[in-house]
Parts: sequence; C-alpha cells; structure tokens
Amino acid sequence: MSKTDETFEAALAGRKIPILTLDNKWHQLFTQREYTPEIKQMESELNNLLKRQGKVNDDNKEIRKLKKKMMDEIVVLADELEKSPSRKLEKKQEECRRLVTECNEKLEACEEELMELPGQINQLNNKLMLATMEVCYRRLQKNTEELEQIEEWIANIRRELKKKIIRKQEKEAMNHQLYSYMHDIFGADVIELFDMKYNPEDRRST
Repeated sequence: MSKTDETFEAALAGRKIPILTLDNKWHQLFTQREYTPEIKQMESELNNLLKRQGKVNDDNKEIRKLKKKMMDEIVVLADELEKSPSRKLEKKQEECRRLVTECNEKLEACEEELMELPGQINQLNNKLMLATMEVCYRRLQKNTEELEQIEEWIANIRRELKKKIIRKQEKEAMNHQLYSYMHDIFGADVIELFDMKYNPEDRRST
C-alpha cells in the first residue's frame, strides 16, 4: 500500500461510503483514459456482489414462502390423517417435511451468505474508493501544475502588455509633439502640401 493510500484510508476510516457503482456522479469522475483496468475490474466485481446480494435476498424470500406453504400443508395433512389415515397422505406429509428440512438448510445458507456479503461489498467499495481517490488526486496535481503554468504565462503577458501600453502612450505623445511643432513652424498649408494627413487627435479617438 502506498503512502497516499494509507493517507486516504486513514481519512476514510469510520465513514460510511455510498456504493460507488450505483452513484452516477462517480461515473462522471472518469474520462475513458482514466477508467483504468484496475477500476474496471473492481467495478465489475462490486456489481457482481450486489447482484448476488439481490439474488440471495430474493431466494430467501421465495424459500420462506415455500416453507410456510409446506408448514401449512403439514397442518392440513395432519388433520386429514387424524380423520382418515392413509399411506398416500403419510407419504405426502413426509414429502412436505422433507421440503421443510431442505428449506431450513437453504435458509441457513442464505442467512450465512447475507451476513458475509455486506462486509465483502463494503471492503471492495472502500478499495474502489481508494483507487478513485488516487486517480482524482493525480488529476488534481496535474491540473494544479498546469494552472501554475497558465498563471505564470498570464503574469508575463500582463507585464508585456503594460510595457506595450507605455510604449504606445510614449509614441502617441511624441507624434503629437512632432505634429504640433511642424504645424507651428511650417503652417497648415505646407503640411497639406506634403500630404501629411496624420492627426494625433484622430488617432486618440480610435
């Protein structure tokens, strides 16, 4: 177990974790690339355990129904045998008792499995949670590194932009000063003669 796993496991100790494969938000955590073979396998095993638990629960209910039916049948047969004993009724009663015994054995097996399955499900679910946390942790680290690079790039661009703005303002001021001097020295007619249409005021309005 890695140090990261130990950290996550300690953080999860005593917490009730929802069954991940039944949670749509858990499925949304993964891209196809991050859906690792390990996670796929655990997801499959966990789903199989959940299906098994559902089947055993259903079997348990059906067996109990059958047992009750056989018990009721035994009571009815006991009354009939008391009134009119027959080998046929005795055989039927024996068959019902055999089925009750069989039901009891199956119920015992079901109860034992139903006692074990929640622990198996919880253990595997926790393992899946650790694997999920590992993937998410790696993604968070990678995203954080990329964010730092982007923030550095933005800071550099901002510095460069400030420099460019200052240079732009300096050039505009210089052009304005040159235009004013030329206008004062040579006059508007001479400037028009040389087709100098630059006007700092027009530039500032754009």
